[in-house]
Amino acid sequence: MTETPLPPAEWRLLITPPADGATNMAIDEAVMHALSEGRGQPTLRFYRWEPPCLSLGYNQHFTDVDMAACERLGYTWVRRPTGGRAILHTDELTYSVITTQTDPRVAGGVVESYRRLSAGLLAGLQKLGAVAVQAKGDMPKNPQQGAACFDTPSHYEVTLNGKKLVGSAQVRRKKMVLQHGTLPLRGDITRIFDVLAVSVAEKTALARELLARATTLAREMGRDVSFDKAASAMAHGFSIALNVRLTPAPLSAYEQELAEYYRAERYTTADWNRRV
Repeated sequence: MTETPLPPAEWRLLITPPADGATNMAIDEAVMHALSEGRGQPTLRFYRWEPPCLSLGYNQHFTDVDMAACERLGYTWVRRPTGGRAILHTDELTYSVITTQTDPRVAGGVVESYRRLSAGLLAGLQKLGAVAVQAKGDMPKNPQQGAACFDTPSHYEVTLNGKKLVGSAQVRRKKMVLQHGTLPLRGDITRIFDVLAVSVAEKTALARELLARATTLAREMGRDVSFDKAASAMAHGFSIALNVRLTPAPLSAYEQELAEYYRAERYTTADWNRRV
């Protein structure tokens, strides 16, 4: 059965400077909040993390974090508003899609919206030359999944050569949808175990398993892709696959104010980060 083509839409393209984890999560929250009040616009955002940051899923216990290791390495950590497991954000392109629940691109349940949005991810990666990317709806669960997000692909998450490449998570609130995810561009994805509270023996075994299940773009393509080039290709992919016209624009003054509020009152607080 052929799917009905998506109607045209206009979204903002927002590329923000590198920021710490609390700021990045606060910006996503602010954009969603402003849109829910009729003071924002549907947005495709690309961003980076500086310094590297370990993010926990909404319901993940904070004791999964090795606090001493984070401090020693100069990393930060934060709790996401979305579910899933821990991700170490470094050497990557992170995306977020923020739109209304009435947008046909995210209509239906979470899995159905994953399927539609994955079309944009696939198209962008194919433009970069990763022609073997896939997003399947029948991914098997990993019964031994641990604290790290990239242990196993979920439904309609993107794989390349059979390994997980893009990890995504979603939250629905105030009739809005926020989906964000990470595309590791390069580097050693097993570094996450340096900042998770697991034994040395566990780290060795977990690192081996992770390398068998997940990958980076550079590892599969044999060359590095810059953040700017990846962002340009992914924007093109979303635009073509989802029939959206992307117009570059910065945060509004109201969104910036909200982001500062959420950073101070939520994403830097123990009440939020240690809530589980």
